[in-house]
Amino acid sequence: MTTTRGYHHGDLRRTLLAAAVDVIGESGPVALSLRDLARRAGVSHAAPAHHFGDKAGLLTALAVEGFDLLTDALGRAGDDLLELGVAYVRFAVDHRAHFEVMFRPELYRADVPEVVAARSRAGAALRGGVSALAAASSAEPDRDALAAWSIVHGFATLWLAGALPAGVGEDPEAAARSVIRRLFE
Repeated sequence: MTTTRGYHHGDLRRTLLAAAVDVIGESGPVALSLRDLARRAGVSHAAPAHHFGDKAGLLTALAVEGFDLLTDALGRAGDDLLELGVAYVRFAVDHRAHFEVMFRPELYRADVPEVVAARSRAGAALRGGVSALAAASSAEPDRDALAAWSIVHGFATLWLAGALPAGVGEDPEAAARSVIRRLFE
């Protein structure tokens, strides 16, 4: 018989988000269920609903957390566009579950203020490196930012899917550098 600890779990919200990351890493975001998360956390099946309401609420919190983690990763990369791109790919590899949720807004409540703000912060961090490069060479910094994001996001998505050619190598950062450098040629 499984014993439950009710709401005296410590930081149950954090525990449930961590369990969600594990489940998504194993099976993808569609397979996620609040009942399974409760079982993994050793709490009643109602406990996740208490914190998140429903599955979309939990994935909304996970998306916010992901955008915040991405903002931090991009901030550590500085203003160098190449390093920002590599940091983006590294984030996708290191935080795959977050990455898989963040860019699937049909899974969560994309219009809640916390998501909008977190997504905006991440976008500003990415645009920072593009604007430094584009200031000298382009009159369309927004289009340049979209092009840079498309390249690094596409690369990260292909890497995670295992869809890149065999000769790309085993190191996502080195492979990303070689592709992103093409922007400067």
